[in-house]
Amino acid sequence: MAKKKKITQNDITSWYMDYVLNHNKNPSSVYSFAKENNFEESLFYNYYGSFEAIEKGIFKAFFNNTVTLLKNSEDYEEFDSRNKLLSFYYTFFENLTANRSYVVHAIAGNKNQLKSMTALTELKKSFSEYIENLNIQTIDLKQESLEKLQLRSLKESAWLQLLVTMKFWLDDTSSSFEKTDIFIEKSVKASFDLIDITPLKSIIDFGKFLFKEKIHNN
Repeated sequence: MAKKKKITQNDITSWYMDYVLNHNKNPSSVYSFAKENNFEESLFYNYYGSFEAIEKGIFKAFFNNTVTLLKNSEDYEEFDSRNKLLSFYYTFFENLTANRSYVVHAIAGNKNQLKSMTALTELKKSFSEYIENLNIQTIDLKQESLEKLQLRSLKESAWLQLLVTMKFWLDDTSSSFEKTDIFIEKSVKASFDLIDITPLKSIIDFGKFLFKEKIHNN
């Protein structure tokens, strides 16, 4: 049989996921992977430099599919940052659920935790940019270095929350993963309650008032 002359990036991704799920392991080499799927090895490198790059790309694709679906929603752009993040979570985990067997293999089934985290590096970059663009209200610190530190902390805590939610979903045995939905709702609400700056702003304003009054009286 003549080898395929043209293949797409989606072809490689699909074949790779099928191989992993059918064999419960990664292909031993690009050569054997290309031979099994009847295409020239050189075509593989038009899209990926390694299997690790495919793994990173798969999780980034889950993110991209999520964002595309959200942007196609008429209501999404009208949501505040809290409800936008909730919508992201629900849609993202629908994508994960549709590919649960692969996600379980890539994360829970991999004994090398460092390798599992490596597969999520592109997802982390994209998710961190997403969090930054949500324009979540934080304290105006009036100092660029402190505001950068605050934003970095916000993105890191949001990433940690996503990882914790993924772990909960991986362990969830409830029907339709309804417990994960509850977890998402409560965790997102709790995280926004923790960074709610309205009460803190009132305290700061009150402190400024007392300080000014003290200076005035003196």
